[in-house]
Amino acid sequence: MNSGAAPAAIIGWREWIALPGLGVHAIKAKIDTGARSSALHAFAVERFERGGRAMVRFQAHPIQRNDDYIVTAEAALLDERVVRNSGGQEELRPVIDAQVQVGGSVWAIELTLTNRDEMGFRMLLGRQAVRRRYLVDPGRSYLHPLPESPPLTHDYP
Repeated sequence: MNSGAAPAAIIGWREWIALPGLGVHAIKAKIDTGARSSALHAFAVERFERGGRAMVRFQAHPIQRNDDYIVTAEAALLDERVVRNSGGQEELRPVIDAQVQVGGSVWAIELTLTNRDEMGFRMLLGRQAVRRRYLVDPGRSYLHPLPESPPLTHDYP
């Protein structure tokens, strides 16, 4: 029973989202409550240091079935974790903090970087990212408008 808390917003099993701090203005994401963590399709992943801080530079194809459009991004490397992929194999993935936008809502999530080239969606929004924010309606899609994110500039220390 709901003890006076505000009702959670509803999200479909797939939604348009943005990762504004990474320069990804729109990407179709699968909302997957079976996956603990969120994942972004990334390639050419390069770890480096800047000012004594561990960083990661990577490229992404945010548009499904379009390998011509490439976004290059950099982020602080938060961690490296072993994650079991959809095929049951364990892989070591870089983890970054990212801002995610769904409709008019923006919040911080942890995001793993992995090759999702063969997957149906280039982005997976896991249960940690949506818990206490949304209830997922598995019978509906694209309940939130396409994010209108102005390009952000990166200020790196």
